[in-house]
Amino acid sequence: MSSTTSVDVMALAGELAQERMKPEWSTFSLELNEEQRELQAWVHDFAEKTIRPAGAEWDEKEEFPWPIVKEAAEIGLYGLDGTLSMFIDPTGLLTPIFLEEIFWGDAGIGMALQGTGLAVSAIFGQGTPEQINEWLPRCYGSASDPQVAAFCSSEPNAGSDVSNIRTTAKYDEATDEWVINGSKSWATNGGIADVHVVIATVDPTLGSRGHAAFVVPKSEIKGISQGAKVKKHGIRASHTADVNLDDARVPGRYLLGGKDKLDARLAKAREGKTSRGNASMATFEASRPAVGAMALGVARAAYDYALDYAKEREQFGRKIIENQAIAFKLANMKTELDAARLLVWRASWMGAGTLRGAPHKFENAEGSMAKYKASEVGVKVTEEAIQILGGNGYTREYPVERFHRDSKIMTIFEGTSEIQQLVIARTISGVRVP
Repeated sequence: MSSTTSVDVMALAGELAQERMKPEWSTFSLELNEEQRELQAWVHDFAEKTIRPAGAEWDEKEEFPWPIVKEAAEIGLYGLDGTLSMFIDPTGLLTPIFLEEIFWGDAGIGMALQGTGLAVSAIFGQGTPEQINEWLPRCYGSASDPQVAAFCSSEPNAGSDVSNIRTTAKYDEATDEWVINGSKSWATNGGIADVHVVIATVDPTLGSRGHAAFVVPKSEIKGISQGAKVKKHGIRASHTADVNLDDARVPGRYLLGGKDKLDARLAKAREGKTSRGNASMATFEASRPAVGAMALGVARAAYDYALDYAKEREQFGRKIIENQAIAFKLANMKTELDAARLLVWRASWMGAGTLRGAPHKFENAEGSMAKYKASEVGVKVTEEAIQILGGNGYTREYPVERFHRDSKIMTIFEGTSEIQQLVIARTISGVRVP
């Protein structure tokens, strides 16, 4: 017979329990705090009562919903104060919570309310304190006269391949001005904004390392104009257009970060040394979990509608949700939604590490994971919602076809799903996968 040593299991468990009552053992929680819950309820109420009822109308019009933006500005849902409140958030969760609820209401109107965020992220992330103070208020305007801003990076031949940007910025030392020439494509708020943040190359030989970001206010600078407005498959309430720059002379102080910083970065690049990245990708990396939250909002709207429909719709003498084929679809939709949300929240929490005094390095491209997974889930869930509604789902009498159209862009802008996979693969392997 084998001998065993007697162990007081309950005493050992008690000691562990006592040890793990310390604060460091109780910091992980998936429960939202009071401020987060209040924001969620407030935004959802606006989305449900104001955005959702107007979604189909503005989708059909394909016009920018200025009345709704103004209403959001008047109650504080659109503007600098609200944006700063979400930026300065040690949990990182206020932004994805806000975006999920807004996009649950309608993605086109949601993008109209959120499109300014890319330009704001570029200024906030790359500008000097003086530039931040000068330009961020102008991006939003006031409650009585709201404004929008535009981030101009993509070009006809430079979408995912930002190294192929051909818009140039040449410094005129005699006047301390940058002369910008080129054309931008797919600019959210392009042309209807005053503040445009334009990515241009100052040294084409350096590829993406030779890029810089400039503030180009349309009200001050001659040579910037709106080109063709894009007629889109989805998010039609959001204004998307080409932006043309023809000898646009921009004061030297409108270069984000300043010339000394740019010169130092260019010198480093010319010596073959690595840098933190280029002007476009720095902005996109910060915004990718946010795009994931947008996709979640659209997907959740489709799931909610399909679930309610399945509980009411009768075929062959019973509710269609009583069929496994439908019930299992909904079970998978909900599971995928919740899994994607966890990835978005993780990346958002990691991104806010600096505010907690503990910066997190994205060692496995967690931001790209969040955007990739959530955007693909958005397309799949909205497609399944159409399938659950059958023929009704394919008509404009029901909103799920619009949800599906709106969801697709999430797999494309700010880095396609293929680019996200490439980023993840390179990061986890350490190999520059071609």
